Amino acid sequence: MKLKLDENLSRHLKSILLRLGHDTETVAEEGLLSRPDIEIGLAAKSAGRVLLTLDLEFGDLRRFPPGSHPGIVLFRPRSFGPLRVNDFVEQFVRETNLEELARCLTIVEPSRVRIRRPPIDQDAEQWKDIPM
Repeated sequence: MKLKLDENLSRHLKSILLRLGHDTETVAEEGLLSRPDIEIGLAAKSAGRVLLTLDLEFGDLRRFPPGSHPGIVLFRPRSFGPLRVNDFVEQFVRETNLEELARCLTIVEPSRVRIRRPPIDQDAEQWKDIPM
């Protein structure tokens, strides 16, 4: 899976995600540090990368509606200490088929995962993803 790490996640996560088999880039590598969220979102979209972030702004459905991007995974850990966050992200990525989150907004909390999918009529191919 192609992933992009937002600047609020540790750059050390990149090596972990690469070891897990994910093609991973960071916002810093692209010179996008301190850039507006919309610019970060557009960079992830143009590269076809799911954005991993702690930034609540990416949870705004009006600005980043499901289906308008390759996917956004917003992490909401209990603790924001860098090592705890890294462990939280790594555990989620290890236990989750990220392909199933394509084009979705996913909010990952310690006790639950919320997924907002694109509207079903937005793309006829979405019908293929519905389990029967």
